[in-house]
Amino acid sequence: MPREVIGTCPVCGGSMEVTEIHCPSCNTRISGYFHMDKFAKLTPEQRAFTEIFIKCRGNIREVERELGISYPTVRSRLEAVIQALGYPVSTGSEAQVDEDWKASRQKEILQKLGAGEITAKEAARMLRSLQ
Repeated sequence: MPREVIGTCPVCGGSMEVTEIHCPSCNTRISGYFHMDKFAKLTPEQRAFTEIFIKCRGNIREVERELGISYPTVRSRLEAVIQALGYPVSTGSEAQVDEDWKASRQKEILQKLGAGEITAKEAARMLRSLQ
């Protein structure tokens, strides 16, 4: 059974290089130095997260539900993937985005309480978890 290519050296953390590719159908082998795809540099956990993120079409709330994690955790994992792919991670407006998310989440919780979908006790617990 073929194994996945690892993009980072488990000993020193450097980038791995592919030096041979093989066609199992006709047994052709090609040797040389080949660049690895950026995604090969992701850890297995980052690849799994990226797959779910794409499956959810980038909808962070759906990713939250799918993985059972909070918005800040989704953002943190997404930023780790962005950084691992070699792109800069924005830091300027993170606090504002988090505050906007909290306000949106508080509104959603209060609407559920008003609609009778959750109890006051559940709403209080959910609101406390946002602090």
